[in-house]
Amino acid sequence: MSSDPVLIPFNRPSFAGPELTYVAQAVQRGHISGNGTFTREVEALLAQISGSPTALLTTSCTHALEMSARVLRLGPGDEVIVPAYTFVSTASAFALTGARPVFVDVSPLTLNLDVAAVEAAITPRTRAVCTVHYAGIAQDIDLLAELCSARGLVLVEDNAHGFGARFDGRLLGTFGQMATMSFHETKNVTCGEGGALAINDESLVALAEILREKGTDRARFLRGQVDKYTWVEVGSSWVASDMLAAFLLAQLESFEVIQGRRLAVWHAYDEQLRDWAARQGVRTPVVPLGAEHPAHMYYLRFDSLAQRSAFIAHLRQRQVMAVFHYQALNCSTVGMRLGGRPGDCPVSEEAADCLVRLPLFADMTPDELARVIEAVQEFRVPR
Repeated sequence: MSSDPVLIPFNRPSFAGPELTYVAQAVQRGHISGNGTFTREVEALLAQISGSPTALLTTSCTHALEMSARVLRLGPGDEVIVPAYTFVSTASAFALTGARPVFVDVSPLTLNLDVAAVEAAITPRTRAVCTVHYAGIAQDIDLLAELCSARGLVLVEDNAHGFGARFDGRLLGTFGQMATMSFHETKNVTCGEGGALAINDESLVALAEILREKGTDRARFLRGQVDKYTWVEVGSSWVASDMLAAFLLAQLESFEVIQGRRLAVWHAYDEQLRDWAARQGVRTPVVPLGAEHPAHMYYLRFDSLAQRSAFIAHLRQRQVMAVFHYQALNCSTVGMRLGGRPGDCPVSEEAADCLVRLPLFADMTPDELARVIEAVQEFRVPR
């Protein structure tokens, strides 16, 4: 008697092997709070992989974004340009300071910030631009960096999707003064919840360390630079536990292996679904010349919400979980309170209705991959 196929999830955390061993070592050493041995090892490895001179481990990418906003000393009257098609943290991190996020539309090609739209949105109140490398596939990041430099603006890269990716041979996260990373359960490497702030401008490091340590100069104390530490800024508690750092270290040590497995899945999708997509009028990811992505996600873009809904239902009947992604922030309750309006960002709004992501994780089995591809190829787009 045959049994029904097991559901293929959208995401399944992948393990490198020594995660639990390292966590046990952290416990045995008696240092499970932040800034322990594993934290220092992780931060050194993050700097090496990311290409940034300084990487500060945080409790989430959201907190890393909040740190970047505080490092810039943003406040009421300031504006920060952000994409409308992104996770809420990209905007809320700056709004928490009293600054106003200004929503700008994304490119129809890759769903990255549209540089021309960014330039048109700059005002005398603009202090920074926060860009998102959607799916880890960069577009025009060099042009955006040049624009920010020419207009005296700080560029922050929300690199939650693009850890290890490159554009014209240069690592994403090194184009701006700061960049954030995510190690959430759904990311390529993970510790469940976690993030990091990469800092490329040395003049910003000291303040970032202080803000992460509740506003104290404890980092200097730990390095022996002062004989005691005290409250010097208004900060918060953004230091990650050494147990989480231990888990993350195991993942980072296997970074190339994890990336290789994910890339194999991504390329299998792209090679085997491209003809089907062309026949059905479905758009697949575009990788611009010079972009090297980390296989963070593989997505399809339909022409309508009805088509996407039918596709998700079709896969679910075949025990495959596919999910949509962001809703356009300019149309959200808070976004409209901040000045956004429906219709302002048509590409973002269309992506919110039409984009769907396929399952993609490092330990996806050949059988699971084949089942997803077969289920997709069976679908006929309703007209």
